[in-house]
Amino acid sequence: MRARRRAIVERPSPNFGPRPADTVIDLLILHYTGMQSAEAALARLCDRAAEVSAHYVIDEDGTTYRLVDERARAWHAGVSAWQGRADVNTFSVGIELVNPGHEWGYRDFPAAQLAACAHLSRAIMRRHSIPAVRVLGHSDIAPARKQDPGERFDWALLASHGVGLWPPPTLPDADGDGGALLARGAGGAAVLALQSALARFGYTCPTTGDFDAATETVVVAFQRHFRPVRLDGRFDAECRRRLAWLLAEMD
Repeated sequence: MRARRRAIVERPSPNFGPRPADTVIDLLILHYTGMQSAEAALARLCDRAAEVSAHYVIDEDGTTYRLVDERARAWHAGVSAWQGRADVNTFSVGIELVNPGHEWGYRDFPAAQLAACAHLSRAIMRRHSIPAVRVLGHSDIAPARKQDPGERFDWALLASHGVGLWPPPTLPDADGDGGALLARGAGGAAVLALQSALARFGYTCPTTGDFDAATETVVVAFQRHFRPVRLDGRFDAECRRRLAWLLAEMD
């Protein structure tokens, strides 16, 4: 995958604010625009009344727009958190990828767009020393509100170019026996261990020992990013193996 080198197009948005002086930028968040066209998305992200923005927008042909300087705090994450830290806008960079999203005819992300995303993301990661484990989707940091960039986004391809993490196809059982399937209504120590593991990775997940609706929402968010072939909210052996691998990569 090779990005066609293009100059970044400046499309300034008024929707930003200052970062605190001591801010360390250590998250990269990927989104989809969820609108019917690139121009509609750019217009909204640059509309003062909308009070939303991102640092960059990447069109389907790979054209990249800079809306907000990385040194400033763009308004892309909304109510969100990762590893117990709220106000994700303060310590992150946000990239929007043009795609109509689940509401307007969700579709695959074109190769040119993915190549441009990988190229830009690698540059951002180098500038801010952001590790691969801290490249996330909007649905990861706001699982109860967001689905983007969604299950059609090719996280595996980006990871092969150093952007984000993607578990290898063959993994050993996390606990030697595959573990029990956990789903809505389950409870006890196994559910508490799952909730704690998801929270340790970074998700905002209850740690009650009850597999409730909130836990199911987080499991679906995990699946949407790391096991997108089936979004059923049931934490099975494959999910368990993938989460164990991700936790090991954090250490």
